[in-house]
Amino acid sequence: MDYISTDAAPAAVGPYSQAVKSGNLLFCSGSIGLVPGAKMLAGTDTASQARQALENMGAVLKAAGLGPDQVVKTTIFLVDMADFALVNDIYAGFFGGHKPARSTVQVAGLPLGARVEIECMAVFS
Repeated sequence: MDYISTDAAPAAVGPYSQAVKSGNLLFCSGSIGLVPGAKMLAGTDTASQARQALENMGAVLKAAGLGPDQVVKTTIFLVDMADFALVNDIYAGFFGGHKPARSTVQVAGLPLGARVEIECMAVFS
């Protein structure tokens, strides 16, 4: 098992890793819209936070030598399901034609008052 980390994404805000490689799989921890190195959210709105969360996830994937096309499963956590269509559009822009399996759930709250969190699993070919 290998731990993956990068300064291009926010450091973990608890006792966990940005990502863990096990065999040919990469498990990325949930990413919220924190600006790397700033310890503040990219904005108060869901769109800004979703874009930053995906950028952060992309940075962790890159640190592992992967990209969005190797993602096989994502989970999106939303504070308000009314933001589903908005986040869906931003998500589609990040992944382009690649369509990993996905779940989206509404949650009562997220760390640091975030509006959205996204986690993923990716595969090394």
